[in-house]
Amino acid sequence: MTKSIVSKIIASFLFFTIWHTGFSQSKPSSEIYHQLLQLKETRRVLYMAAHPDDENTRLIAYLANGENLQVAYLSLTRGDGGQNLIGKELGVKLGQIRTQELLQARKTDGGRQYFSTAIDFGYTKTPDETFQNWDKTKLLSDVVWVIRNFQPDIIITRFNTIPGGGNHGQHTTSAIMAEEALKVADDPNVFPEQLKYVKPWKVKRVFWNTYNFRGDFEKEKGQKYFEFNSGEYNPLIGESYSKIAADSRTMHKSQGFGSTARPGEAIEHIQLVAGEPAESSPFDGVQNRWETIPGGEEIEDAIDQLISNFDFVKPESNVQGLLEIKSKLDGLNSDEVWVQEKQDLIDNLILESLGVETEWTLQEELGYPGQEIATDVMISNPTNGDLEVVSFTALGKKEELNTAIQRNQLQLLERSFVLPSGVPLSQPYWLQESITGAMYEVKNQLDIGKAFDDRQLSGTLVLNYKGQQLVRELPLTYKVNSRIDGEVNQPFTVVPEVDLVLSKENVFLVDGADQSLTVSVNFSKEIIAGELKFENLEPSQYRILSTEENSAQNQLVFEVAFSLDSNEKRTVVANYLTNSGDVYDQSTNRILYSHIPNLTYFSPASVNLIQADWQISGAKVGYIPGAGDDVPGVLSSLGYQVTEISSNDYSLDYLNQFKAIIVGIRAYNTNEVMVANNQVLMDYVKAGGNLVVQYNTTAGLLTDNIGPYPFELSRDRVTVENSPFKADWDHPALSTPNQLVAADFDDWVQERGLYFVSDISKEYSTPLQFQDPGEEFMNGNLIYAEYGEGHYVYTGLSFFRELPAGVPGAIKLFINLIEQ
Repeated sequence: MTKSIVSKIIASFLFFTIWHTGFSQSKPSSEIYHQLLQLKETRRVLYMAAHPDDENTRLIAYLANGENLQVAYLSLTRGDGGQNLIGKELGVKLGQIRTQELLQARKTDGGRQYFSTAIDFGYTKTPDETFQNWDKTKLLSDVVWVIRNFQPDIIITRFNTIPGGGNHGQHTTSAIMAEEALKVADDPNVFPEQLKYVKPWKVKRVFWNTYNFRGDFEKEKGQKYFEFNSGEYNPLIGESYSKIAADSRTMHKSQGFGSTARPGEAIEHIQLVAGEPAESSPFDGVQNRWETIPGGEEIEDAIDQLISNFDFVKPESNVQGLLEIKSKLDGLNSDEVWVQEKQDLIDNLILESLGVETEWTLQEELGYPGQEIATDVMISNPTNGDLEVVSFTALGKKEELNTAIQRNQLQLLERSFVLPSGVPLSQPYWLQESITGAMYEVKNQLDIGKAFDDRQLSGTLVLNYKGQQLVRELPLTYKVNSRIDGEVNQPFTVVPEVDLVLSKENVFLVDGADQSLTVSVNFSKEIIAGELKFENLEPSQYRILSTEENSAQNQLVFEVAFSLDSNEKRTVVANYLTNSGDVYDQSTNRILYSHIPNLTYFSPASVNLIQADWQISGAKVGYIPGAGDDVPGVLSSLGYQVTEISSNDYSLDYLNQFKAIIVGIRAYNTNEVMVANNQVLMDYVKAGGNLVVQYNTTAGLLTDNIGPYPFELSRDRVTVENSPFKADWDHPALSTPNQLVAADFDDWVQERGLYFVSDISKEYSTPLQFQDPGEEFMNGNLIYAEYGEGHYVYTGLSFFRELPAGVPGAIKLFINLIEQ
């Protein structure tokens, strides 16, 4: 394995450890000193769990900043199967949000972030159920790959290997994988294809980060434990580790995990569960890596000397010592992963001590292949005149500069580039291939494990300071000044020259529904002549009703109608074929939240066509928003007249206009105005209205009085999407106006439902029961009551997933709930 290959791997893995900073800024001397302590330290810890927000941010913050270790969190999934408290995004959309929230968390607590290719497919109750979805061998390969790249001395898991007790099956699986990987990561006969890039690595031992959420922790007799006081204060950072951890956890905004630090002592315990024995320290037997290479101890001595003599007032005074350390490091000529990282760190320490800032920016956020872009490379040098710009390389073009930068002068390089025709689109690497199961298909081995991919364009800036070359990678960043927010930086994003926008995800070929689809074809530069077609449809099954050309917006707008031969669901993809033979079939999707960078990804321009003979009134329906879901859009596509109910609308006279009122998911957790007016909703039902309340969670419930008669929320759920069921087919919810049949419960997605109810008052009927493997049937998924002249329904069924996914049986059942 050559040094160049190793350097390529390290650069690839480290790029998104730093995340999209946009530009490199100087740091206060206390932070530089803190990084110097990290330069000396060589121990490494891999923390492992299953999802974003599983990690113990307090322990990560302490180990990374108190012990100055290199700490990484390996989350097996990106949280794709979770819920979203801040918006409507679910599935792969939510996975991207939670990925970036994890990166923001690590940016806060000082850790790194890795992932496997496993998809969070929803809650599971056992590891066996989990492995029915995840390929165990592939998952183990991913974990071993991360270990061989990161080379941890120990692994700490958030969960143990004991299933049951309410523990998420994916949680338990993460602990199982840690112990499995411990056994094989150092075996060259296991996953030998990886050894083209990495070498086998021996982890000393695995620990479980034990906890007791409901009281004081009690050690189990006969077990070996070690402790860390993670409640201490770090004067270099100016915060306690508990405060750092709370700020880190607050980054999980889509999960509603805003946290406030609790001052005082906070003891973290880790229990030895596998590997070599340890007596005095979790790192017993772990060798100081400086002692493993010739010349390493001399470098460590030089670091110690600089630490002892560090000048906090004039950090530039430390540069000479840093240059001497850099010279010794570069002279090692080592291909060790950790040495390469130290070399990268020393370059940054030198530039930060000098106060040098660098950036590569432009004033456009989106670009397309073939476009010419105007960019600026900016270098500031506030300290002295000994800094020289050697070269800048970008888009395959290297420019020799050899220009001195005078003290406190801004060096501005204005450079234009043409984006090559083959430049990769800014698609997350794990979404490059079609998703067919519960594991992402990633063909490039070097991508696996990364938090995000390095397809963002970047340039390489080479500087020279007193004979030493210093290298910085500069991601191309969109930079603009906002009158409200000041400086705004976002990743520059490469999009297709032509993309398609579809007005709906589902077209219902049902009487009373709007059966047309609008397809907007957007051209980045100018309109290109061509025609619209659809994959998976015969030409006789669709017709173009109209075509409108918007020259000012470089856009063609098509109105399309469809017809199928029978009652069915069919997914079709829109294609725009240019006269020159090019085919465009992708939609550009954007996710915009202020706490994470702007996200862009591309998906097939697909739509579900659903032909059925359902009876639908198309009546007025009120919708009360909760945490956010796409149910109102589906109802509008079905032909209902949907109105969002706002804070000023809670009067009986106003509500009586609606045939039904739907309460969005988790509204009783998030919508304080609705909760305050809950009695008005009950009066609406009593007067003849129809109220359908979707699921809420037990945590953060704003009131216990949800329905007209008592019931309790539980944490019961049915996680197998095609689980067995029992149904009262004569019940109004299942028979009026559309008779449901057994086939209507086929092909549901991810789960049946969650947070079912219990202790159900006798006034409610329960027409449906579901059963997970090995469990009793549960009837708390849908309860139905007559109250006064109207009807009340509470349901934990996952309509918020099933309806946008176009599951016909679930849509048919929801229509019945509206039409009561």
